[in-house]
Amino acid sequence: MGSINHMRVLMGGVVAGLVINIGEFILNGPILGGLIEADLANLGLGAPTGSDIAIFVTHGFVIGIIAVSLYAAIRPRFGAGPGTAVKAGVMVWVLVWSTFLAMNATMDLFSDSVQWITMAWGAVEMPLATVAGAWLYQEAEAATQAPVGAEA
Repeated sequence: MGSINHMRVLMGGVVAGLVINIGEFILNGPILGGLIEADLANLGLGAPTGSDIAIFVTHGFVIGIIAVSLYAAIRPRFGAGPGTAVKAGVMVWVLVWSTFLAMNATMDLFSDSVQWITMAWGAVEMPLATVAGAWLYQEAEAATQAPVGAEA
């Protein structure tokens, strides 16, 4: 069992974050944009500003890095591959999106349709993002070993 390859975690995390951010752009723009605007207007709030969006994008990359870090951490126990990446993605989804749901359930910030569509979207988006990021991940020793069949 090798040590965690932090550079590969970072690279894979950026890829996972890119998938998350693209998914969130599609979800919060064309799919839910009108509903979110209506919910925000009901609360007396305007549309997110550029700095708000920068925070959301940064958060997407941080979540991607966390997901690939979790994949790297559980990989020795569950094995390398997409099944383990999906497990890591589901674990991150439960933690992140359950927080979103709990916040909305107690504060009633968004309509039920926005909440449930967001939860369902995340249940697909997060495992896919983690699989994409995990695809780049290799343990530190595996990354430095010669390819199979190469002369020593």
